[in-house]
Amino acid sequence: MIDINESVMQFLLAFVVVAPLLGAVAALLPAPPGLKGKSPGQAVLRHGVTVTGAVLIATIVLALGFDHDHPSKMQATTDISWIPALDVRIHLGIDGISLPLLVLTALLTFLCALYSYFKMPAGPTPKAFVALLLVLESGTLATFAVLDLLLFFLAFEMVLIPMYFLIARWGGEGRTRAAWRFILYTLLGSVVMLLGLLLIGIKAGTFDMVALATDNGRSLTTSVQVIAVLAIGIGLAVKTPMWPLHSWLPDAHTAAPTVGSVLLAGVLLKMGTYGFVRILLPIAPDGFHTFAPYLAAFAVVGIIYGSLACLALAKQGAKGDLKRLIAYSSVGHMGFVLLGIATMTPTGVNGALFANIAHGLITGLLFFLVGGLKDRTGTTDLDTLAEESGAALYGKAPRLGGLLAFAAVASLGLPGLAGFWGEMLALFGAFKPAADLSRPAFLTFMAIAAFGTLLTAAYMLVVVRRVCMGAVPQEAPELADVHTYEFAAWTPLVALTVVAGLWPRALLGLTDPAVQQLLAGGTR
Repeated sequence: MIDINESVMQFLLAFVVVAPLLGAVAALLPAPPGLKGKSPGQAVLRHGVTVTGAVLIATIVLALGFDHDHPSKMQATTDISWIPALDVRIHLGIDGISLPLLVLTALLTFLCALYSYFKMPAGPTPKAFVALLLVLESGTLATFAVLDLLLFFLAFEMVLIPMYFLIARWGGEGRTRAAWRFILYTLLGSVVMLLGLLLIGIKAGTFDMVALATDNGRSLTTSVQVIAVLAIGIGLAVKTPMWPLHSWLPDAHTAAPTVGSVLLAGVLLKMGTYGFVRILLPIAPDGFHTFAPYLAAFAVVGIIYGSLACLALAKQGAKGDLKRLIAYSSVGHMGFVLLGIATMTPTGVNGALFANIAHGLITGLLFFLVGGLKDRTGTTDLDTLAEESGAALYGKAPRLGGLLAFAAVASLGLPGLAGFWGEMLALFGAFKPAADLSRPAFLTFMAIAAFGTLLTAAYMLVVVRRVCMGAVPQEAPELADVHTYEFAAWTPLVALTVVAGLWPRALLGLTDPAVQQLLAGGTR
């Protein structure tokens, strides 16, 4: 780690949040300043790679300058009065909970920009595509960096419009319907969430998340907390997504372009679970305690439902779409995140935060691979891939097949890879939940969730068998193996999946002190 002055850290965090927004404005200019290409389209795509690369570098420097000896302390903080009448402040800061999500967002957005430079999705002008991508990055990074409830809401909503247009204008078949379902579900959930946030701010007399977390709900009555948790929880659950509020997700993923699916699964879903940890757990603990068993119940239903849906799609003759299958797998994986949060224990919440990062790495890689497979075969239909096109990736494109198999076994939670630790810690948290939570109920939830891991292994192995294995038909078309630009975009995700699996302390060492303090009554 390196010693960086606090004022420099403040600048870096502000730069990380604001730079993509400025880059989006520059992308819409007649020619992005300082960059040239063979065509205006290539120049603006190069601009996107440059801006997201600069943000990634700034985020890495921010992570290196972070005081890892005190990860529970808010660092790189900026606190400026914005709307004095409402006591709304431009309050930024990071701790061990938000820093990994900040790095994950910057990394995935850069890899998406790099991938799009070589494989731009079919659609309108690249200028609009790059501008939307950068606005999406700015909103997501701001969500993880702001420490004011109203600013959190604004950042939370900021990502909806760019994702809507990425799906509606650059998506595939059924994109208009999928984009409308996405925007309607999330907007309706957000309206309810705003009412809960306003209720907390008005009753507590402040919207400052640090002050509210330190107060730990003492200035809010139990009834106010219950109402706030219900309202805010609905909005967060839609974004997560939690069963039964998940039905927008499969359509959105199926229709979205490859980079849209990567960002939707890799970072946007994390905004919902982050809100549960950052807002509801410390600010309204009594209200959250009331709903924790119900949240856990919905979580395990989502685990089983998502796994069974994937298993049904993976069966031969089911006309299953591989992108849709991975989308349903996200419902199951995010169920483990919600189960860990619902335990209200350091073990469970740490597991949820670990599973968040693991899911972003692994599912982001899966959507990249499926996008590459579609570029080669023109389809993501499992029956077509397995039979008519004769994918047999091990024989025709061994590197692509090997990467798909790696991502599949990482997704099913193979020990030694990132997917294992988050789910295991969530199950351990359910084994011994917080005091006053029904242990028999959570033991039941744990058993059901553990069964879900077996179902996950089943459908992922079926996918590998159908797509990667088998003899190569003589009449089958040729398939190109992994291209250089694909290798550059996918290798970091593979490497981090292995590193996080073999060295979980690198992440848990950041999150655990912050989680311990957050559950004990706030953050400094």
